[in-house]
Amino acid sequence: MFVNFFQELKQAGVPVTLREYLTLMQAMEADLASRRVEDFYYLSRATLVKDERNIDKFDRVFGHVFRGLELLSGGEEAEIPEEWLKKLSEKYLTEEEKKQIEAMGGLDKLLETLRQRMKEQKNRHQGGSKWIGTAGTSPFGAYGYNPEGVRIGQDGNRNFRAVKVWDKREFKDFDDEVELGTRNIKIALRRLRKFARTGAPDELDLDGTIKGTAHKGYLDIHMRPERHNAVKVLCFFDVGGSMDWHIKATEELFSAARAEFKHMEHFYFHNCLYEKVWKQNRRRFQETTPTWQLMHTYPHDYKVIFVGDASMSPYEISAPGGSVEHYNEEAGAAWMERVTRTYPACVWLNPVPEHEWETTYSIQIMHQLMGGRMFPLTLDGLDRAMRALVR
Repeated sequence: MFVNFFQELKQAGVPVTLREYLTLMQAMEADLASRRVEDFYYLSRATLVKDERNIDKFDRVFGHVFRGLELLSGGEEAEIPEEWLKKLSEKYLTEEEKKQIEAMGGLDKLLETLRQRMKEQKNRHQGGSKWIGTAGTSPFGAYGYNPEGVRIGQDGNRNFRAVKVWDKREFKDFDDEVELGTRNIKIALRRLRKFARTGAPDELDLDGTIKGTAHKGYLDIHMRPERHNAVKVLCFFDVGGSMDWHIKATEELFSAARAEFKHMEHFYFHNCLYEKVWKQNRRRFQETTPTWQLMHTYPHDYKVIFVGDASMSPYEISAPGGSVEHYNEEAGAAWMERVTRTYPACVWLNPVPEHEWETTYSIQIMHQLMGGRMFPLTLDGLDRAMRALVR
């Protein structure tokens, strides 16, 4: 069973190694799981899962191998083993509730009856006192009443009398395809780090102080500059129009980047980069910065990140005068090529799901202009983008 568990984890895309599997076996031999399913779940997850993005995959494989959950492509249904129910009933049910279950012949009788009903019943049932259904008095189903029963397919508790909620996932989903939260973004951005100590020496150098004191024979205090991320980032954010649908994800990215990078500058554009950008959207027509000026102000060692859905008319990229807001003398594609030549480390983050890119021609054009360095605004996409920037 444990070998099958290990193999299915690898098949599901969870990066587990033989060393980690052997570590789990050693922990089992030491009886660290206390022979409880819940304890074994947390022990195996702590041993085998190194990245929280894989927790949901791990949960599904765990449930499949140990008969805790069904591997389903949709829905949130669960198949709980009998022994789990018995343990849970012993742990959580009061003496009065246990007596009510015994009134029907005990939990074993209840589960046996449920299995028999599920084999016999072929269709959905509404009301009644026998079949599995809704709004009835059968001990199996949802939205009904029975002193002791098993709830199946009901969102919430009505009478607080069910022995077990069968179709409720216990563990929270994590996946590398979900939209980002600020915390997850910070974790992904940490790949783009290059620590250095610059500036005023305002931090105590403990190692230097100890060595200096030992060498001179008296207290010799050494100070050093604070250690910080020396990577310099230049961000361009697309605003307005279709980007209004992605404000939340973009704001979270901006907030996380602000906290992570000491040297970060940001500017705004609409749809495509042209001859000017701006810092404040409310003064976008009065206070702008020429793009040429940016390219001469910030050196080529800056990491450049574009954030936008790249969804627009193709003419806005390929033709002079294609902008919907002003007359651009040069095509947006010309400015994109200049920026990507000036800054070799340059990526584009797109909040549109990656599988939809082929349906929008402008996204395909921008993807080509970026040299293929366009990534979806997901945890996995951001991780890939940071890898591309550090090459």
